[in-house]
Amino acid sequence: NMELNWGAAEVMAYASLLDEDYLVRLTGQDVGRGTFSHRHAVLHNQKDATAYTPLKTIRPKSHRFALYDSLLSEEAVLAFEYGYATTYPNSLIVWEAQFGDFANGAQVVIDQFISSGEVKWGRACGLVMMLPHGYEGQGPEHSSARLERFLQLCAEDNMQVMTPTTPAQIYHALRRQAVRPIRKPLIVMSPKSLLRHKLATSTLDELATGTFQTVIDEIDPINKADVTRLVLCGGKVYYDLLEKRRELELNHIAIVRVEQLYPYPQQRLAEVMAAYPNLKELVWTQEEPKNQGAWLFIVPRLFEDIIGSGRHIRISYAGREASAAPACGSPYLHAKQQAQLVNDALAIEAEQSGDSH
Repeated sequence: NMELNWGAAEVMAYASLLDEDYLVRLTGQDVGRGTFSHRHAVLHNQKDATAYTPLKTIRPKSHRFALYDSLLSEEAVLAFEYGYATTYPNSLIVWEAQFGDFANGAQVVIDQFISSGEVKWGRACGLVMMLPHGYEGQGPEHSSARLERFLQLCAEDNMQVMTPTTPAQIYHALRRQAVRPIRKPLIVMSPKSLLRHKLATSTLDELATGTFQTVIDEIDPINKADVTRLVLCGGKVYYDLLEKRRELELNHIAIVRVEQLYPYPQQRLAEVMAAYPNLKELVWTQEEPKNQGAWLFIVPRLFEDIIGSGRHIRISYAGREASAAPACGSPYLHAKQQAQLVNDALAIEAEQSGDSH
C-alpha cells in the first residue's frame, strides 16, 4: 500500500472535495507551492512562463477551486476570508500563514471575529487557519503560532484547535471541515518538519477507510499492564519521543497523542488512560515554553480527569522553561533544550541518553 507524505494527503483532501462539487479556496502568502514547498498546487513552465493547476481539472467547473498568493497583509486577508467563509458555508476556505507568527498581524480579526463571531452575531464560520508551528531552531519569529492564545479564546465550542501528526489526520480534518454540517473555525498547528519526516506517512487505505482521531493511542506493541508512565503530547515532538523510546527500549512508557486540544476530547482520553491499569505517572510534554503552548490549558483538565477516575496518578510537565520570547535564537541552545525535554519526558538521565560529554 503506497505511503503518502503530508503534501500529497493534503492535496488529496482538496481533490476529493472538488470531485464532490465543494468549493475549495486557498489564500496566503505562498499557497501555490505551499509554505515549505510541500504542496505543488501550481506548476510553472519555465520555458513559456505558463502555469498549470491540476486541481482545476478535477471537474469541468474549474472555478470551484480558487488559489491566491496574497500580499503580506494578514489582517486584511484573514478578514476577507472570514467573510467569504460565512457567505459560502458549503465550501472549504483555507487561510495559510507563511510562518505561524504571521497570525500576530491578524490578531484583531481572530479576537473580534474568528473566536466570538458566532456568540456575538450568530454568524457560523467554517474558516480554516493553517499556521506553520514547530520548534526547528529558527528563532522566536519562526517557531510559534501562539497556540496558547487560541486555547485561551476557546469556550462554548466556539472553534476547533488541533495539532495533527500524520498525513491521514490532516486529510480527514480538512474533509470533515467541509462535509459535516457544522461550521466552526478550525485552527491547525501545522508541523513544518513533518512535511518530509520519514515516520510521518500514511497509506491510501488510511485515507480511504479511516477517520479523524482526536486522540491516538500508543502504536507500538507494548503490554499495557507494564506501562507505569504515560507521556501525553501533541505535534511533532511525538516523533522525537518515539524514536528515543524505541532506541532505549523503554517499554514501561507509552506515548499518546492529543491531536485535538479543543473541543477537549475528555471521553476519548479517559478511555485511553483507563486501558493502562498500573499507571503511576502522567507527563505532558511540549516544545513550547511552560507559559506558552497547551500546558496551562490542559493541566487543570487532566487533574479533573484523574480526580474523577479515583486513581492516584502523578501529573508533571516536560518542556522548556517559561520564557518571554517564544523560542531562543541559538540553534545550539535549541538542540540542547530539545534533547533535555525529551529526556525529562522519558525520565532519562544524561548518561543513559548519551548526551553527557
